[in-house]
Amino acid sequence: TDRLEVNLQDASLPDIFTFSRSRLCSGLRSAVPLAVVVEEILLNLPAHQVVRVCRLVCHEWKELVDSAAHWRERCRREGIQPQDVSRPPDNWCQFYFLTKKRRNLLKNPRAEDKLQGWTIVQNGGHRWVAEENRKPFPDETVTKCFVTSYGLCMKQQLIDLKKEGYSDAFMDQLQPHIKISDWYAPRFDCGCQYEISVELLDRRKNPICTFQPQKVFFQQWNDEPWCQMIHVFKDYGPGVRFIHFTHGGVDTQFWAGWYGIRVTNSSVEICPAKE
Repeated sequence: TDRLEVNLQDASLPDIFTFSRSRLCSGLRSAVPLAVVVEEILLNLPAHQVVRVCRLVCHEWKELVDSAAHWRERCRREGIQPQDVSRPPDNWCQFYFLTKKRRNLLKNPRAEDKLQGWTIVQNGGHRWVAEENRKPFPDETVTKCFVTSYGLCMKQQLIDLKKEGYSDAFMDQLQPHIKISDWYAPRFDCGCQYEISVELLDRRKNPICTFQPQKVFFQQWNDEPWCQMIHVFKDYGPGVRFIHFTHGGVDTQFWAGWYGIRVTNSSVEICPAKE
């Protein structure tokens, strides 16, 4: 064990594996405590190296890396928990990597950098603008929003999944859930319209799956609510390489200025199935 600790501190991974092949793999067959030591070593190495390198060292290491117990313990140590603890993941390894990589793939979703990161598709009336929220948002850290005008305003982002770190094999084999969320609100004194369309595209940017609900209309003199649109893509099949997110709207009374729908805190996330 002393020699092993020195190797971990001073040697490269290949050095450790040379030592492992000659001593550790054979030791695992006869000494259970040594298996515990190896498990602790694996838990202290980066997860991607454990899967890509350590798993190939020998049969015993492969069994350790493939075990649910290994990834369950990794999740425990790193504070990663299912949202519903009564429904544990079917695959703890998948759950670990999806949770670690999870983030919002949209750029500038809260209008903090005005319109940067967005491609303007339609810019009617007095055009898109970024403003302070008129009504407090449920999340107090969200203080700004995008506002539409009296002509149709639509904007979009194209997400390249490979550039975001999700390989073709990862998307095709795991087909992780893709969660879409968008927040929208009217002005109390003006009617308006909200619409959204999200497409999963193949490598040639042809649609594989589309979420396009009916347009949402607000009447004048409403209570100015913040509403959330949520959709989760599941079982969409292989071939998804891009995500095309488009949203916007217009005021329905043709008032000069910015009286149309407000949108903010939009998100696209690759997430574990059991939410």
